[in-house]
Amino acid sequence: MNTKISSARAIAENLLKIGAIRLSPTAPFKWASGWNSPIYCDNRLSLSFPETRTLVKTLLAECIKDHFSDVEAIAGVATAGIPQGALVADLLELPFLYVRPKPKDHGLENLIEGKVVPGQKVVIIEDLISTGGSSLKAAAELKKAGLNTLGMAAIFTYGFDISLESFKAAGLPLISLSNYDTLVEVAIEKGLIEPKDLTSLKVWRENPSKWGIV
Repeated sequence: MNTKISSARAIAENLLKIGAIRLSPTAPFKWASGWNSPIYCDNRLSLSFPETRTLVKTLLAECIKDHFSDVEAIAGVATAGIPQGALVADLLELPFLYVRPKPKDHGLENLIEGKVVPGQKVVIIEDLISTGGSSLKAAAELKKAGLNTLGMAAIFTYGFDISLESFKAAGLPLISLSNYDTLVEVAIEKGLIEPKDLTSLKVWRENPSKWGIV
């Protein structure tokens, strides 16, 4: 996984400033998976802030040009990756399509929306990488449809071992604008969390499914 330090800090600072990422080590959030978490991330909020929205789409586009220069189309992962992917595709003047979590139950019952061109070189856009399950499922569907997936670009990743191992096993390069380590570093500098919380935050990242269970 590749991340530029300057970009990672800029994204972390912006997401914290607009409240897209919230940290609460002593009063954890509950994820849909049932996990307790000291962090809650909703990058969709960035769409409501023009300055942050522009920063995100610009840096994603730059990452794609740097790492996947022969890209021919952009694919978003439903649902949060759709608007981000569309913005990037527009900036790069490339075709856009997106992948549903399951086929429509009517009409053509599409799983992939947009023009599918077998052999086309595609980069996937995702807003957030946690375990990587839904992201890799989308990549598998694109491959099944005959598309050539070059890699994935995301706004933020927690950097869980399970996701790193899954992307490596799938042979899918992952580029993330920012990450958990950078976020924590920026949050401490800005006084949003205390240095004493570092141990708990480290333990959560190492074993999120068990963290906070008494």
